[in-house]
Amino acid sequence: MTLVVTLLGYLTLPMSMSGTTVALPRIGADLGASGPALQWVITGYFLSAASFMLVAGSLGDLFGRRRVFTAGAALWSAGMLAGATAPNILVLDIARTLSGVGASGVMACGGALLAGTFQGAARTRAFATMGTIAGVGLALGPTLSGALVGALGWRMTFGVFVAAGLVLLAGTTLMAESRAEHRPRVDRPGIITFISGLALVMYGLTQGSKAGWTSPLVLAPVLVGTALLTLFVRHERRTDHPVLDLSLLRNRRFMGWCLAALGMSLGTSGLLVFLPTYLQGVNHASARDAGLTMLMLTAPVLVVPPLAGRLVNRGLPARHLIVVALLLMAAGNAWLTVLHPGIGPVQLLGPLLTAGAGNGLAAGMIDAQAMNLVEAERTGMAAGFLNTVKGGSNALLLTVVGAALTGLIQARVGGSAELAARVAAGELGSTHGAFLAAQFTGAWHTLLWAVAALLLTAALTVHRLLDPSRSTSTERPAPGTTAGTATRTTARPTAPSTTAPRHATATSHR
Repeated sequence: MTLVVTLLGYLTLPMSMSGTTVALPRIGADLGASGPALQWVITGYFLSAASFMLVAGSLGDLFGRRRVFTAGAALWSAGMLAGATAPNILVLDIARTLSGVGASGVMACGGALLAGTFQGAARTRAFATMGTIAGVGLALGPTLSGALVGALGWRMTFGVFVAAGLVLLAGTTLMAESRAEHRPRVDRPGIITFISGLALVMYGLTQGSKAGWTSPLVLAPVLVGTALLTLFVRHERRTDHPVLDLSLLRNRRFMGWCLAALGMSLGTSGLLVFLPTYLQGVNHASARDAGLTMLMLTAPVLVVPPLAGRLVNRGLPARHLIVVALLLMAAGNAWLTVLHPGIGPVQLLGPLLTAGAGNGLAAGMIDAQAMNLVEAERTGMAAGFLNTVKGGSNALLLTVVGAALTGLIQARVGGSAELAARVAAGELGSTHGAFLAAQFTGAWHTLLWAVAALLLTAALTVHRLLDPSRSTSTERPAPGTTAGTATRTTARPTAPSTTAPRHATATSHR
């Protein structure tokens, strides 16, 4: 039942996240909203979810992972209900932000619950299934939400997700509870400085493409947020009950899997959001046809993750498999430079399937392999940090990729930033449409080559970080894992670190 309920959460939440983008035009028309206020329906959800992931995971270790999972599902459902009945855009933005906070509890503690429930090969299979289900949610979200919005309206579409949230809440009563044996005091200063700092930095960066990178609206929150995160790190080094045990960040293999998660976001996030714009703006494809084309990228995520789990369980080192996944995404992005005005689905099939297959391989093993390196006492914290990397990188990469694409277009057309932004949004006009389409294509090629180079660098770095011969006593698999699920390194009890907090050492001795 823990697996079933967790998978329901990993299906429903990504589906509502990707599906809401389809409803934005209807929401804007009904509530008289546009610009940043309308965009915050998406941005607010991403920012709050990413900012609270680590805290939700750590609180799950202390107070019970099922309890925090349940609270997250309740808050997410309440936010969706408030959004469905919102009288104006301000209320809707607040409701979506609260839903993001609730989503952090579900996503962080869901992974921790699986890590505590399953061991060895069964854990690898469970996380591979989780990756598949999350991929199904992301892939079907726009299609399902588009159909619901067209048939019922956006408010009733939100209502459908409320009903799914209630089913999720009911299912949590059948799940087993788990928590850390040692329950120290809550690290309130750490929670406050981390959430505030990360939220401010991410908010400032997401405003860069709109307000300009030198605008006070960007610089002020980034500087203040950076200062708060610095205070957070200093505090975590000194406290005996940290919300983030910094020894986790000194585990090179765990950080290798975090870097792999970042590469996974880099390889697909830009394609998922901006390629449909190109197809509709340059090729004049309908929204339906563009969505069907994108299935070439998302379909492999429905079938490949279980394959990754089976290969690891049969002895293939996960270290080699994740490098293959990153290289496939790099090859897919490089291959996509065949992109040109009038390109058909057949020519896009190869590059999109290649990138999608790499994404599916990564989704099927990153969480399981990272959790194998962490003892049971810290699975919530580790899952929260890993999901912070995933959620935060997705939010920031969308902004960075959008800003880079706009900047490249502006450099090529020699016009204003406003013109470049319109071209990046697919508004080419009729007077100079062919010229602008060519420049849009050239900018895409440059961006794709840059992404491919970064993914190649990430693959080489991850391969080095995951090298088992370079592991220390604090970087071996957690007790209960097997050689096959931990890149074939012999499992043994984790030795206490001399730099770990006192409570972590006591746990290791027990």
